[in-house]
Amino acid sequence: MKRKATYKLRVTRRESLHVHDEYDHQLMLVEMEGRPLHYEVGVAGEFVSRRSVNFHDRIAGSGHMQGYAVTNFQYGSVYSRFEGHRGGETKVTKGTWETYKGTGKLDDIKGKGEFNVTSGDVPGEFILEMEGDYEL
Repeated sequence: MKRKATYKLRVTRRESLHVHDEYDHQLMLVEMEGRPLHYEVGVAGEFVSRRSVNFHDRIAGSGHMQGYAVTNFQYGSVYSRFEGHRGGETKVTKGTWETYKGTGKLDDIKGKGEFNVTSGDVPGEFILEMEGDYEL
């Protein structure tokens, strides 16, 4: 089943360390929470919450990122891992995601797809657009 969703994410915690091997090289650990701007209610019911923890390795704003997310619904949760790359000039992160665990009505979920993350209207806010295929 092909599905799309859009979330507004906000940073709830960010830790950053400078590597000092070249100018503006940083490692960051970022925690984010989100709420849907668009999603279709499925077998697990209404949206409850979304949280992700991400690791970024950036030089001058560009670089690799990876992380984990849990999205909770009325009748189950889905856990996924993701990885991508952020372009320093575009400030857009593109990547892939894949589910690795589900609970409740999402116990047997399998899914994978692609995502884009762009800056929101205020600092610390981002828009996540996801698309992919799911099986239950």
